[in-house]
Amino acid sequence: MSETTWAALRHRLLGRYDEFVRRLSRRLGSADAAREVVHETYLRLQRVGDIEPIRNPDGYIFRTAINIAKNREVKERRHLGASEIDILMEIPDEGPDPARIAEARSEAAQVRLALAQLPQRRREIFEASWVDETPHAELARRYGVHLRTIQRELDEATKYVRRWCKENGAPSRRVSPPEWSSE
Repeated sequence: MSETTWAALRHRLLGRYDEFVRRLSRRLGSADAAREVVHETYLRLQRVGDIEPIRNPDGYIFRTAINIAKNREVKERRHLGASEIDILMEIPDEGPDPARIAEARSEAAQVRLALAQLPQRRREIFEASWVDETPHAELARRYGVHLRTIQRELDEATKYVRRWCKENGAPSRRVSPPEWSSE
């Protein structure tokens, strides 16, 4: 076939349809998959314009079909199967639900009320340690006191917040002394 056109390739594919399906069935392991790939190959050959001369039109058509099959396989591997989706659906959502978020906000508001009643320096030390995670040694340098004084201020603030929460019916389970660090 010295003069090749897209129409000639489509005509050749239709003329040898059963042969292409048989060859592709052996290669792909499925007659249904082979028929789908042959149909997609026909659509791919729906082009217009000039084409370079093709020495082996059957080989060109078959190679096009194989490339289409490989592309489909890659695309299929990107999608999850039913069993994989089932496994993912069973993974529990670790994020807080709206009720837990509301509860946490309420508890935070209670702690803020308790902190507002502390002396200013004690409150600042407590917030710097808990919120900003400032090392205790840095707090001692900042306030010009010994590390032990910072630890005592944090201990007193924690005890006060717990007591205040207990007396006012607020949960105090999240208020525990920070670990002593000398960093």
